[in-house]
Amino acid sequence: MPKIKTHRGAAKRFRTTGSGKLLRNKAYKRHILTKKSPKRKRNMVGVDMVADVDQAAVRRMLPNLNL
Repeated sequence: MPKIKTHRGAAKRFRTTGSGKLLRNKAYKRHILTKKSPKRKRNMVGVDMVADVDQAAVRRMLPNLNL
């Protein structure tokens, strides 16, 4: 039986917390920043949790997570 491969794009975008929850970076901060307010840009900094409805799909792409 062949090994299950990790989705390499997902592996670069998600990481887990110590308790096993998934983290993601926030979107919309790469370009066209002049029309966005400083408050909006500041709120896009950092990481956020993956939504509950998306957890199963992300875990399928990352079978080798040690949870």
